[in-house]
Amino acid sequence: MPTDLVAALPMYNVTPQLAQVWRELAQELNQRLDMHSKSGRLEILSTDEGSLDAIWRRSDLLLSQTCGYPLTHGLAEHVHVLGVPIFDAPGCERHFYSSAIVVRRADRTSSLEDYRGKIAACNDDDSHSGMNALPHAIAPLAIGGRFFSGAFRTGSHLLSLRAVCEHRADIAAIDCVTLAFARDVPGLTEPLRTLGFTRSAPGLPFIASRSLGRDTLRLIGPALNDVIASHALLAGRLRLRGLVLLPVSEYQPILDMEAEAARAGYPNLLWKTLARR
Repeated sequence: MPTDLVAALPMYNVTPQLAQVWRELAQELNQRLDMHSKSGRLEILSTDEGSLDAIWRRSDLLLSQTCGYPLTHGLAEHVHVLGVPIFDAPGCERHFYSSAIVVRRADRTSSLEDYRGKIAACNDDDSHSGMNALPHAIAPLAIGGRFFSGAFRTGSHLLSLRAVCEHRADIAAIDCVTLAFARDVPGLTEPLRTLGFTRSAPGLPFIASRSLGRDTLRLIGPALNDVIASHALLAGRLRLRGLVLLPVSEYQPILDMEAEAARAGYPNLLWKTLARR
């Protein structure tokens, strides 16, 4: 195993306190691996030290977590999937998760149809939960490839939630695990409610660089599962129940949802509705 490795776990850093718990998980994993092989120093990277895409492609990456969308759009050839987490959150079923379709609590609406002509917010282009899942849900309702009057990128799920709270957007699709963590923060989501959930897909996998080698990679997944199983308090704070081993091919539902929306004439959320705020 290399003497110096890196880790980055940015996907569910809803608060600084939660980010620290994710760092603790990575350090516990490194210590567990050190029992089998000298794993050396582990540096925990923050996302402002480089783009996530660049971090995920680092040859010294011991642990990170990615969305299924980049995994199915080129990242898989660079990384090894260590396992798919089982999260304790509404909208999760075993290792599958979905997007919560979030609207304002005060809106007198009951279905997606009520949001025709409204404005949607999404976190980023390469997010399955924020960008890919919602077009799939509304594609059957679109007319001529149009449904929303506008849509814009916010940069994160938390900023999408804020945009809906502040009436800059009317609706957003939010990773259901992110939403569960956000609901733990007093005042953050009180003005919002969940209108429904999108079709589910395998959750955000933990990954490592393929460059670490087969023998090392064989140890990391079981060691991570051991950390989750043996540190109940840490796992509970992260809503983690365990890991499921899955091949990349099991992420086909994400590609299927993208293709179904495109066939219905609604290839992405910003299609014919591009607006920025």
